[in-house]
Amino acid sequence: MGGQLKMSGDTSEVAAARLLLVDDHALFRRGLRRLLEGHGFEVAGEASNGRAAVQLAAELEPEIIIMDLSMPLMGGVEAITHIVKRNPDARILVLTISAGEAEVLDALLVGACGYLLKDARAEDIVQGVRAAAAGESMISPRIASRLVMRLREAAPVEHPSVGELSDAELTDREMEILRLIACGKENSAIADELFISPKTVKNHVASILGKLNIENRIQAAVVAVRSGLVQ
Repeated sequence: MGGQLKMSGDTSEVAAARLLLVDDHALFRRGLRRLLEGHGFEVAGEASNGRAAVQLAAELEPEIIIMDLSMPLMGGVEAITHIVKRNPDARILVLTISAGEAEVLDALLVGACGYLLKDARAEDIVQGVRAAAAGESMISPRIASRLVMRLREAAPVEHPSVGELSDAELTDREMEILRLIACGKENSAIADELFISPKTVKNHVASILGKLNIENRIQAAVVAVRSGLVQ
């Protein structure tokens, strides 16, 4: 699925978050816990299947849920659906080994904020969790492109807490940047295309998310496609 790209700004100063680890392999959870606790995160709980994840997410209210997709009793996509239905602000980072592209897309569409591969470098996994804590999205350009294609093909559905783009008072520049976000472009690539600085792009992205009352760039891409901004 290619390398993972953080689709937003710096996360080095993000405070450590409370985590829920969801994976059916106890040894992997143990190693992941050791890694993340070593970087200042608090692991509030662990679940070995999707059904337990839904229950613990409700009980513990962790700031970040790190979830595998292939699990017994209830798969990751179904679990994410239940968790997000109860808490639309849940930040769920998929950490998987070899899930098919379609399954990753399903997870993103139902509310995951991004994904990482289990064989990623330890520092990349830590950075991915920090990005999720900062409300950012971890997604590769290839997956971003496929996500947009899937959205174009899908029947329109209600997007919570987001009005029509015409009512959001986006500037022409913000509309342009929103369109490029939906095409899977990072801040640096947007800056190069528009001949502006990455810092200026970052400020515009923050303004877009605020005006649309959404938290991350994946949600922004969903809004852009379903509103017809990206054809």
